[in-house]
This record gives sequence, C-alpha cells and structure tokens, in this order.
Amino acid sequence: MTIDERTIDDVDLRILEILQEKARIPNAEVARQVGMAPSAILERIRKLEQQGIIQGYEVRLNPAHFGQGLVAFVQLKTTGSVDIGVQLSEIPGAQEVFQISGDSSYLIKLRVTSLQELGRCLREDFAVIAGVSDISSQVVLDILKETRKIKLNP
Repeated sequence: MTIDERTIDDVDLRILEILQEKARIPNAEVARQVGMAPSAILERIRKLEQQGIIQGYEVRLNPAHFGQGLVAFVQLKTTGSVDIGVQLSEIPGAQEVFQISGDSSYLIKLRVTSLQELGRCLREDFAVIAGVSDISSQVVLDILKETRKIKLNP
C-alpha cells in the first residue's frame, strides 16, 4: 500500500514521526505535541494501524547484552529458480532476508555470537539448503547507523 494525499495528512505524518522516535510515548503526550485531544490522536493511531501503515511495535534490545554482537551479511547464489526465502527466514540469527537482483539471489543480515558461530551457521544452516550454489559473507567491523525508521517527508 502506498501513502498518498487522500489516505494520510500532515497530522498523521507528525504522529508517525513521534511514534518512530518513541513508540511507547503516551497518547496524551502525542496529543500535546500535535495540539489535539488525546481521543482524536487515539482514533488516528487506530486508523493508521487498521490501514496497515503502522505494522506493529517492537522493543529494540541491545544485542551485545545477549552475546550477539557480531553482525554479518551473507550473500547466496541459488541454482535455477529455487525459492528458499522461507527456509532462510527460519535460520536462527537471521534478522533480515532480502531477495535481491544482481549476481546473488539473497542477502541476509545475520546476528551471531562469534566468528565460530558464523562459520558453523554458514556450514550447517546455509550450505545444506538445496539449491544454494555459492555463499559469501562480510563481517561488520563497526555499526555506524542502524535503524528501522523511514523518511516520511517526500
């Protein structure tokens, strides 16, 4: 679903900006920032949820606290028209799975505990999937920016 002028207005955009910054903000505080009644804000948020514009709310945990500080990007090539997206999505540690254009077929953001676990995962989780013809990985040395926020102003 694309957002156009008829389905969303400037107030909705402001609400979405506020919620992207802090999803647990009380409706009364959103209302104060937007300059509307809390009941009106609640109704707008419910409509945004029903329209699928707001897909959900997540808690961002510190991966290092759970021993999962190593991030790697894995690229897979597949043979023929093999669709393995569901299998890739079920691999523990796979945070994001993309079917991509170019030389590779899939790009996976993987979060693991160590280089040893990365090696095990490449051998035991990725390489055993039927149709995988090539695997390459890049280890992230430093995370400079990581967000799920999207730009709301065109």
